[in-house]
Amino acid sequence: MFIRIVLAALLLGFTTACSSSSSPSTPSGSAVSVSIVSGASTMTTSAYSPNPITVAAGGTVTWTNNDSTAHTATANGGTFSSGTIAPNGKFSMTFPSAGSFPYRCTFHPGMVGTVTVQ
Repeated sequence: MFIRIVLAALLLGFTTACSSSSSPSTPSGSAVSVSIVSGASTMTTSAYSPNPITVAAGGTVTWTNNDSTAHTATANGGTFSSGTIAPNGKFSMTFPSAGSFPYRCTFHPGMVGTVTVQ
């Protein structure tokens, strides 16, 4: 048991020491909000903000379309699909189990994001 605690402390210390304050933040928790930003159709990984995101298993992600045109949030593997999210519209998805879920806008395929569920 003592060895496990020491190893966990070392891993935590190593992870903290290797992190950079200039790297983008990745929100995590049981509820995460994602904005589809203004002008998103001409963007790539910055169209969904923040991106990437991490949510706890059983957590919910809510996408809000803050752009003036319709978009979607559609998993590459077909796990989820928002359908059309109109301007000022929202779509929420609860992720029951762990995994990585890359997604895109079906109208603007250059718009991409990733949800990681832990």
